[in-house]
Amino acid sequence: MFRKEEKKALTRLALLSIGWPAGLDRFYDGKTRDGVLSVIGWAAVLGSIMFMAPCPSKYQAGASIATMSETNPLIVLPLALGAYGAFLVLRKGFRLLRQFETAED
Repeated sequence: MFRKEEKKALTRLALLSIGWPAGLDRFYDGKTRDGVLSVIGWAAVLGSIMFMAPCPSKYQAGASIATMSETNPLIVLPLALGAYGAFLVLRKGFRLLRQFETAED
């Protein structure tokens, strides 16, 4: 079936794809500190996006776009950090796919 290297790559890829916000792949690798930092980082990014996003309940139906433009300009920071985090997750996913592909026979 699969070799040991292939099984390890597939397991880490599954943990990355399912549990990246919870840092499951890092906990699996034995990097507890990195896993906790991953959980804290993603919680901070998502929490700050939710905190800074405009609340749709304060706008009336049919309100113009001009009245809805009260978005906090600092929302760019958590969005940028989230985009960078997503880039890191994708990069690690491709690295694991390459590891699976190049496993010794």
